[in-house]
Amino acid sequence: MKYVSSYMPKALLPLFYKENGEKVMVPIIDLIISSLSRAGVEKFCVVVGRQGKMLVDYLGERMDLTFVTQDQPRGFGDAVLRGEDFTGGEPFFVHADDGVLTGGYEESASLYEQNAIDGVLLLRKVENPRRYGVVTAKEIGQFMGHKLYKVLDAEEKPHEPKSDLAISAVYVLNTRIFQSLRSVRYERELELTYGIADVIKLGGEVYGLLLENEKWLNVGDPDSYFKALEFSYTNFLHYLD
Repeated sequence: MKYVSSYMPKALLPLFYKENGEKVMVPIIDLIISSLSRAGVEKFCVVVGRQGKMLVDYLGERMDLTFVTQDQPRGFGDAVLRGEDFTGGEPFFVHADDGVLTGGYEESASLYEQNAIDGVLLLRKVENPRRYGVVTAKEIGQFMGHKLYKVLDAEEKPHEPKSDLAISAVYVLNTRIFQSLRSVRYERELELTYGIADVIKLGGEVYGLLLENEKWLNVGDPDSYFKALEFSYTNFLHYLD
């Protein structure tokens, strides 16, 4: 049996939301855009693959967006590189299309704006860090009710993780990331984590906020999607009201 996203972009898979007092189902891309808009984002660039026509048709009818094509699946870092011209030299959010956080967006924007740093990562403690990009980090205080970390290194799906602090697929970055993504060596796919690690190695400063009460609602595989759908039906309304 094939997963539904074999035929439909994961960004169009629906979760529950509250609209005019009623529970409705909306594609996860709408929840992502809504969350980023509340954090101050005004312009959006969507990187789509060769099968992205359905997503372009859906969004293009409703919003003025920039679309960029990634003709081959060369990794998340490669997708970010393709949006370089769109950023115009300004700091920007990066957001994966297969999940959405129930909070943390506005805090990460505020943290970046109040500090002369190169990036903000939203971190979660996980039981299986080998599945994620993880960081080595030092706790340095508090920010808007969250533990604040200085990120010392980042690794993508390490065989021997140095911590249980996983990176949620939402980032605030500046244009320094592009030079690092162009210069790092990699084998199969260019991961964004490689670029972040290089920025730090070259003296850049990256902070992390630990999300302890927020959830990453992931639709990337059937089991995760079922859990996200169930959670959004009973709990997600609280975060989006």
